[in-house]
Amino acid sequence: MLIWSPKGRAAAGVVASVLFIVFFFLPLAVILMSSLSQQWNGILPSGFTLNHFVNALHGAAWDALLASLTIGFCASLFALLCGVWAALALRQYGVKTQKWLSMVFYLPSAIPSVSVGLGILVAFSQGPLQMNGTLWIVLTAHFVLISAFTFSNVSTGLARISADIENVASSLGASPWYRLRHVTLPLLMPWMVSALALSLSLSMGELGATMMIYPPGWTTLPVAIFSLTDRGNIADGAALTIVLVAITLLLMMKLERIAKRLGQK
Repeated sequence: MLIWSPKGRAAAGVVASVLFIVFFFLPLAVILMSSLSQQWNGILPSGFTLNHFVNALHGAAWDALLASLTIGFCASLFALLCGVWAALALRQYGVKTQKWLSMVFYLPSAIPSVSVGLGILVAFSQGPLQMNGTLWIVLTAHFVLISAFTFSNVSTGLARISADIENVASSLGASPWYRLRHVTLPLLMPWMVSALALSLSLSMGELGATMMIYPPGWTTLPVAIFSLTDRGNIADGAALTIVLVAITLLLMMKLERIAKRLGQK
């Protein structure tokens, strides 16, 4: 319910600010302080060091960063390709058919990621499509988990494109392939880039399914962070967390700027 009185709005603003500080800002601040501290035995950390960040950019931690970026970009690009294809294909069907077929894409987002990981592990550990112990099984899991969000973004953008634009191009003699390449896809590009940014951020932070299926040599950053904290190495885990958050935010901001620039053309 909307709050109309000035006092009510002020009180709601204070409550919202307190909740933001306690549940969002404070945890990040604690992680940052932990990553920069030599020891933390009391209420506040003691000492200052950058060694934890140095450790985060060398050895296994650096390999985990490269693995996360590789898996994230590959899975996101493939999810984007399939999401665009599916969104374009569904336009040929009626509203009811579109609704039911869309549920197929949205279904993985309603299933816990651990269940998705277990299902993929069991399904692809034997037979002609055996992928257990390879990079492909991780890419498959990430693709399944992020494809719904990619499809949703692209479908939203496609719904905002007026059909009259394509009809005009068709009346001028443009072939279906020409309309797709020179009319539809350029207009859809801002939503495609936004979908890529969202998919990449989700893939970079995925842990549940990855924990069950990742092969040796393809440990991702979330798995590395979990392993460090599970062994009691909180400071190095905190430094890796800051690196993960910073890289993900930078990539999202860059991609969103590209999407905004494309939308203004």
